[in-house]
Amino acid sequence: MLAGVCVGTNDLEAAGAFYDEVLAVVGFERLVTVEREIGYGPPGGRNEFWVLKPFNGEPATFGNGSQVMFSLADEDAVRSFYDAVIRLGGSDEGAPGPRDYSEGYYGAYCRDLDGNKLHVFRR
Repeated sequence: MLAGVCVGTNDLEAAGAFYDEVLAVVGFERLVTVEREIGYGPPGGRNEFWVLKPFNGEPATFGNGSQVMFSLADEDAVRSFYDAVIRLGGSDEGAPGPRDYSEGYYGAYCRDLDGNKLHVFRR
């Protein structure tokens, strides 16, 4: 069973400030901060999303074809997440809108400060 997701960063402080705001849109908050990592999850819950500096000391890189996906309640939440990413210095990979993946699918694609791809959607 999937226990969580990690994305790498080269600047933990900047990534933390970015994800503090972006993940608030999906109801997550910072639950733990330690030397090389920050954990996020629902209030009172467990860490499900981690931002970390690679343990091998090499630069963090994003995966080609990799993405972290968030299922949200409605189109407003999709737009709010996407807008927060762009406002905080992330980049666009596909503005919010309907997609032909399945009936009623509405999604957006964006990248965080380190180039990790984020996909938010409502079905």
